[in-house]
Amino acid sequence: MLGVCRGRRKFLAASLTLLCIPAITWLYLFAGSFEDGKPVSLSPLEAQPHSPRYTASSQRERESLEVRVREVEEENRALRRQLSLAQGRSPSHRRGNHSKTYSMEEGTGDSENLRAGIVAGNSSECGQQPVVEKCETIHVAIVCAGYNASRDVVTLVKSVLFHRRNPLHFHLIADSIAEQILATLFQTWMVPAVRVDFYNADELKSEVSWIPNKHYSGIYGLMKLVLTKTLPANLERVIVLDTDITFATDIAELWAVFHKFKGQQVLGLVENQSDWYLGNLWKNHRPWPALGRGYNTGVILLLLDKLRKMKWEQMWRLTAERELMGMLSTSLADQDIFNAVIKQNPFLVYQLPCFWNVQLSDHTRSEQCYRDVSDLKVIHWNSPKKLRVKNKHVEFFRNLYLTFLEYDGNLLRRELFGCPSEADVNSENLQKQLSELDEDDLCYEFRRERFTVHRTHLYFLHYEYEPASDNTDVTLVAQLSMDRLQMLEAICKHWEGPVSLALYLSDAEAQQFLRYAQGSEVLMGRHNVAYHIVYKEGQFYPVNLLRNVAMKHVGTPYMFLSDIDFLPMYGLYEYLRKSVIQLDLANTKKAMIVPAFETLRYRLSFPKSKAELLSMLDMGTLFTFRYHVWTKGHAPTNFAKWRTATTPYQVEWEADFEPYVVVRRDCPEYDRRFVGFGWNKVAHIMELDAQEYEFIVLPNAYMIHMPHAPSFDITKFRSNKQYRICLKTLKEEFQQDMSRRYGFAALKYLTAENNS
Repeated sequence: MLGVCRGRRKFLAASLTLLCIPAITWLYLFAGSFEDGKPVSLSPLEAQPHSPRYTASSQRERESLEVRVREVEEENRALRRQLSLAQGRSPSHRRGNHSKTYSMEEGTGDSENLRAGIVAGNSSECGQQPVVEKCETIHVAIVCAGYNASRDVVTLVKSVLFHRRNPLHFHLIADSIAEQILATLFQTWMVPAVRVDFYNADELKSEVSWIPNKHYSGIYGLMKLVLTKTLPANLERVIVLDTDITFATDIAELWAVFHKFKGQQVLGLVENQSDWYLGNLWKNHRPWPALGRGYNTGVILLLLDKLRKMKWEQMWRLTAERELMGMLSTSLADQDIFNAVIKQNPFLVYQLPCFWNVQLSDHTRSEQCYRDVSDLKVIHWNSPKKLRVKNKHVEFFRNLYLTFLEYDGNLLRRELFGCPSEADVNSENLQKQLSELDEDDLCYEFRRERFTVHRTHLYFLHYEYEPASDNTDVTLVAQLSMDRLQMLEAICKHWEGPVSLALYLSDAEAQQFLRYAQGSEVLMGRHNVAYHIVYKEGQFYPVNLLRNVAMKHVGTPYMFLSDIDFLPMYGLYEYLRKSVIQLDLANTKKAMIVPAFETLRYRLSFPKSKAELLSMLDMGTLFTFRYHVWTKGHAPTNFAKWRTATTPYQVEWEADFEPYVVVRRDCPEYDRRFVGFGWNKVAHIMELDAQEYEFIVLPNAYMIHMPHAPSFDITKFRSNKQYRICLKTLKEEFQQDMSRRYGFAALKYLTAENNS
């Protein structure tokens, strides 16, 4: 209150000064215009040099007065500027401050007010403003476990990155699944001035597993209690966030609140905005003890160094043990224990204004803590209903969340000017490789794509599969874009084994895919399909990168390298597993060929046997794949022999051969220089041949290509002469590389190409 009064006095003084100075100025001028008790005219007519009253003395006085007038006018202008600035900073006009010094509305640290349950006001009209240095690193801790939580973390991180102007250090307490997903994501995201460290959540389970917890977050919902032990000993303070948080402002504003902590305050929390801890939600409702409404732990400011000195670990353990004797379990995970500790030690908490954690669960008082949605800082989707929660402004909140959900994460790779980033080996190597390319080269964009790092989100949906114990298991590998989503259900009906798919999507398309998959009974009924999102960047479809991503995350000993627009025959999965044993793939270098056919009909009665397929082939309903346009691609399969074959047979490599094969998981990767349409599979089969793989055709296996509209890349290949020239150049360079790697044995590829 004292600060408020001082501010109003300063404002009033500035106003009076602005009003008084012009009057004083003109009195001074008027008094100065008398000489010997008579008025001295300053009019041009009466001040002529030939006038008898004109003297050198009066001329100097006149010039002196003019200078003084200009000085006073300048002072007036300065005062007006100061007054307008003071008005702009007044509470009725303030909407937030995005400068280096962040304006922070006050919470309260008064323990008497806390005991009385007084809710902190949302603003303080003046006072010293805390400062966050320009390049000060902000530390953020998040507990994350599983596939769904990993998706939520990405949206949270996007909202933080969008507003931030400081370096960030994320401390992720993650299980093995979340660590694999998020480590790959951040590694391929390559955001400057962002560091990520992981802490094994599974190793922390023993610290909290003794606490029964009914909350849907499970054991991971208790791990914020052990952050003082988990995080580095030299880390003094950290902002702790739930995964279902969305930021609407710069996180540095929240970091600045640490400067307001006084005395023994070590926890920054927002009051709980529901009646849960009041115990009146239903009959016999018995919550854990809390101070008033209690506090929500979706957003926490932790002073780690002081907590350690206070022996926080011992404090919360003793409290939990005591309360569990009567409560038997927690209902809201760590939040119950935090509140029980605060109930006994109210001096520990600094109450944050409620807009730092607007809780959108049903039956909350969140609407009472803001006048306008633009005042909000942090939105917390802390209801199991998430986006379906009831709130009069829910459409605004939902749109804000969806904005970050679908926001292009590549745009967040911006540098923080004036803040040097830590040296990153991968980034430096990438820059070196790109600098060696000739930008005047007509094929520069093709060459550049080979080095492009695409942001990758592994296991976008829940995945659960344990490979067969007999070491014969086979995973179908394919890649696709948004226009081939309709093939997924059909493939799942034809192939019951595990599948590894790489999807090339934008952020918005990834959400469309998520909704599509969640609405499909067929896809939701399959937990052995791994969906890996590779986010769009650049002008080419990186087909071989996608294949490599899908191959890299195969968990079975063998892979069936297919394409998304092929349907495998019914029962192919089991047939391939038997063939693996029959041909001893485990101990030999063999590539088992699955013969490929195609239909021009969108509605096809799929053949259930080889005999039925041969009949359809004779009737013209089916054709050997690309028979009309690219015979060389599959001619070496020898379809004439296949018609009557009853046992596997070997074929030799020929130029442009590109069959679909089953190989061991340790086979070579696809060459990334080939993008879009042309030579992407041909080069891989050539590499297999160079490594002395035997090509074995399976006599009772087949797959059928389903018709679809031409891809954008094949259209470019057919219509763009430069595209074809660059593809030819890349082919020649690949063959030269093969010669260098495999020596004399690779000469046949050059000869075969010249003869073809």
